[in-house]
Amino acid sequence: MDDYEIFQKINVLSLEQATVLPYLTYRLSLDGANVIRIEHPVYGDPNRRVGENRLNEDRMYTYYLAINCNKRAITLDLGNPEGREILRDLILKLNVDIFATNQLPKNYTKLGIDYDSLKAIKDDIIWVGLTGFGPESNEAAYDPILQARGGLMELTGEKGGSPFVLGVPLPDMGASEHAYGLIMKALYKRAVTGEGSKIDLSMFQSTVSWLTVPITQTKSFGKTITRRGNTHEFFAPVSVYKTKDGYVYIAVGNDIQWERMMKIEGFGSLARPEYSRNEGRIKDVENLNKAIEEVTSSYTTDELIALFTNATIPISKVNTVNDVIEDPYIKDEILTSFDEKTGTTIYLAPMPCTSDYVKRLNRRLKFPPRFGEHNGEIYGRHLGYSEKKIEELREKGII
Repeated sequence: MDDYEIFQKINVLSLEQATVLPYLTYRLSLDGANVIRIEHPVYGDPNRRVGENRLNEDRMYTYYLAINCNKRAITLDLGNPEGREILRDLILKLNVDIFATNQLPKNYTKLGIDYDSLKAIKDDIIWVGLTGFGPESNEAAYDPILQARGGLMELTGEKGGSPFVLGVPLPDMGASEHAYGLIMKALYKRAVTGEGSKIDLSMFQSTVSWLTVPITQTKSFGKTITRRGNTHEFFAPVSVYKTKDGYVYIAVGNDIQWERMMKIEGFGSLARPEYSRNEGRIKDVENLNKAIEEVTSSYTTDELIALFTNATIPISKVNTVNDVIEDPYIKDEILTSFDEKTGTTIYLAPMPCTSDYVKRLNRRLKFPPRFGEHNGEIYGRHLGYSEKKIEELREKGII
């Protein structure tokens, strides 16, 4: 039995919005899990209206499209007692394995989505709550706020300059990946013991967990770790350098690589005794980098890459996103999704590692679901509600 067959038996019900939880359930869907996203019948996921309206369709804006393929979408007002009864039906009749939410903890009980309530419905359920600062806090948190509070901005930017946010939302994506790992552990636990799990994950703690070296250096040895531009705290030369036609990033990770670099034409003048060890290069890093750039500026980007690659010294052109998409290691891993309604094809980032399921799909995913698109299918075919009952639920604003 391959991964695809295993995960096709996993049913995920997710009360989700924004990025952190939609990305997590998207990752699970790419393994083959059946993901149904729940949204409020009036407000929905705010990210549906973020980006551009390229499809000329409300609640299908470009930002939402990136991480919601391969899901089904229903609407349900869990603030209504009848809505909470429907949730019970969903969990039992869909045989939900994983319930996930990124609601504030203060809303858990009143929406009937707290772990104890759902465990009472289905004893082996795996419950996942993603919060900004843990289950005891109702403090709202967006990715840039977590970057600021979690120290990432302090470490990002030019030396002596203003702090910057990262180019990708690491607190969102990182917490999603951490939760993904915890879910795999919970699924294994359930397979072995038959027991469900409660997973509470703080995005803040997840973010700070990436500060491995900075925290050890700061707390243990009194070091001040802050932004250093493109250089590295502990290795040199590591930085961006100008070429005749652009920029390259060179990362010399040890003294042997430095010796090989000195044999490349133009760099021999830097073969000084004080630079033979990494420690000496770090002590004079500003002068060293200026001297290196005087040499790199005499080469084209392609020339430098060829010379350094031949010497087995890490180097890269500073790629644009378009360059990355066309990289030979990535080009054939880009995912696609086609919308028959509008004739729109969207292109999606590759998986960390291509799954059996995505291979079977030939990397072509189902288009992101429209708002409440699968109400009829889920409530009618799966829950057995009549068309009349579904219409009544719509009229009452419950779905």
